[in-house]
Amino acid sequence: MFRIGVAGFLHESNTFLSIPTSYEAFASTSLTRGAALLERWQGARHELGGMLEGAREQGWTIAPLLATFAVPSGAIEAGAFARIARELLAELEAALPLDGLLLALHGATVSEQHPDADGEILRRLRARLGPDFPIVTTFDLHANLSEQMARHATALIGYRSNPHLDQYERGLDAAALLAKILAGQARPVQALETPPMVIEIARQHTAQPPAAGLYQDLAEALRWPGILSASVAMGFPYADVAEMGASFLAVADQDPGLARRAARWMAERAWERRHEFVATLPSVAEAVRYAGKAERTPVALMDIGDNVGGGSAGDSTHLLAEILRQGVPNALVILYDPAAVQSCLAAGVRQTVDLEVGGKTDLLHGSPIRIRGRVRTLSDGFFVETQVRHGGWTQNDQGITAVVETAEGHSVVLTSRRMAPMSLEQVLSLGIKPERKRVLVVKGVVAPRAAYEPVAAEILLVDSPGATANSPRHFPYARRRKPLFPLEPEAAYLLVGS
Repeated sequence: MFRIGVAGFLHESNTFLSIPTSYEAFASTSLTRGAALLERWQGARHELGGMLEGAREQGWTIAPLLATFAVPSGAIEAGAFARIARELLAELEAALPLDGLLLALHGATVSEQHPDADGEILRRLRARLGPDFPIVTTFDLHANLSEQMARHATALIGYRSNPHLDQYERGLDAAALLAKILAGQARPVQALETPPMVIEIARQHTAQPPAAGLYQDLAEALRWPGILSASVAMGFPYADVAEMGASFLAVADQDPGLARRAARWMAERAWERRHEFVATLPSVAEAVRYAGKAERTPVALMDIGDNVGGGSAGDSTHLLAEILRQGVPNALVILYDPAAVQSCLAAGVRQTVDLEVGGKTDLLHGSPIRIRGRVRTLSDGFFVETQVRHGGWTQNDQGITAVVETAEGHSVVLTSRRMAPMSLEQVLSLGIKPERKRVLVVKGVVAPRAAYEPVAAEILLVDSPGATANSPRHFPYARRRKPLFPLEPEAAYLLVGS
């Protein structure tokens, strides 16, 4: 019977944020080892849950090592990365001997010392386990894939859905491929192709064109004889690293030429449609004006510049300020603001409060906004999501939470922890009925769609400013490769036969 290690280290690192991510950010969110890892992840609709289920189906002995993640935020502190890597290697050492490793990484993880932190983790694992040891690794659709990752992983398998609703299935795929390797039925070789292009975050919804076309091509590549797996990584433009941008990867059985042709074919198809991945979006004022006049409501305004799932602050007031300026009533706004929560706690439920909310993290996300209202609800901030949602997590904690209702009918939710809006239970658990609102301000882009599409009459992407603004032209890159389309319109990609 084979003995298989299972591990995970996931973080989406926005290098344009001034505050780095600490070890405590991981420990307070999710950091488990051994039996605790099994308890935390078994049954989860996450790649780790899929890996564990796949391992059980194969009858393997599972050696749970270490799994951790933190809410997307700044680059990981050098000491925090070193400590997590050291603890992972220590758990591996204690579990040896192993026959294989199933590893969940993100692909856009950056530490202060290692711009390609995912590749560095794989390098260290490969150095310890040897050149022939099978390491099958999953990665996020927003990965910035590197040659180092492709070199040190036996096979890389990426998500295919944004919102990320297929993570569990990709974990199952990883286990199934590892089973073929261990049985001598497959000898993976992989190729990575990185055309010089950036896909804007507003164009990364896989259920709609143009992103849907990338995954139709991927499905076609998977039908090629000899192809074991194929992946498209649309990239994470908020990481200033050399690998930033779109990438295409194929895994073939013993045939490096086939892997290269498949990866290149997908990349060329994307490059030919590169102009389609540049978005034109309404401004904050235009979006609010539209929502204020809409006949069908609620209108969900996706606050792209304050996309918590991309590492942003979660306290941007640009949309709230415009809603108040235009006099649009009955909006739902969620803001990360621990200080305002404490003021609500001090006042108590049903009491009137005068608060300055939001705009307290940095200068990118607007100024604090004064509101006056009644404390409607105080909550411990825990909520459970039972449906398959982006991220694959069921247990959620947004910290002590207060709901303030204003005379204009606004429901302002104030949280003590940054929380990406992947689950509608975030507001349902507070007694709020979002379908009764005129405007829903949602601090995300594509990831919250699975949660908000059932209640929103319309979803509108807003070109709001902030640490996760849509256009890469807003960011002062220092490490990225050049040229990259559309930052350099003259960028060229030599097509085969051209």
